[in-house]
Amino acid sequence: MLELIGFAAVTAALAVSSLYVVMGKNLVHSVLMLAVLLFSTAVLFVMLNAPFLAGIQVMLYAGGVVTLMLFAIMLTRRSSGVAISNETVTARRPTAALLCGGLFAVLAWAIASTKEFPDGGDTKLATRQLAITLFTEQALSFEVLGVLLLAATIGAIVLARKRDHGEPEPAGSIGLATRPREEGSR
Repeated sequence: MLELIGFAAVTAALAVSSLYVVMGKNLVHSVLMLAVLLFSTAVLFVMLNAPFLAGIQVMLYAGGVVTLMLFAIMLTRRSSGVAISNETVTARRPTAALLCGGLFAVLAWAIASTKEFPDGGDTKLATRQLAITLFTEQALSFEVLGVLLLAATIGAIVLARKRDHGEPEPAGSIGLATRPREEGSR
């Protein structure tokens, strides 16, 4: 019974945070709720006896991706100029509901049509083999990915610094409302 209550609480946290991520009007708050969503997913992995996936979820997604998103938002100051029109959001709701219902139907059909789920086998051995593969054979891939993320971060800084020194932002860029900058403000 306690397990069922815990699962219901995690599911509620997942549902509420995912709705806020999609429907929130403040970009920074939406990213913070994304962090709650990703941590809740990690808790779900722990409840399913998958601690390795939970650790990866926290380190890569909740830690890395959310930090990178917040860094990009704060660096480019996109949170201050985002204007969300209620008419646009309301007009897209039927399409979004239809797409979500279709995705739910496909996933429900896939789960229902699965005859039997494979046996997990020896999960400790599988996790050990996965870790050995990731940190020996695939180590170069992780290093290349790290360099790529560093290059993207440096590029974002260079682009943001150009705007800080007086170059105007392109007019009409991705539907953001811009405010006139005061002289001498950074």
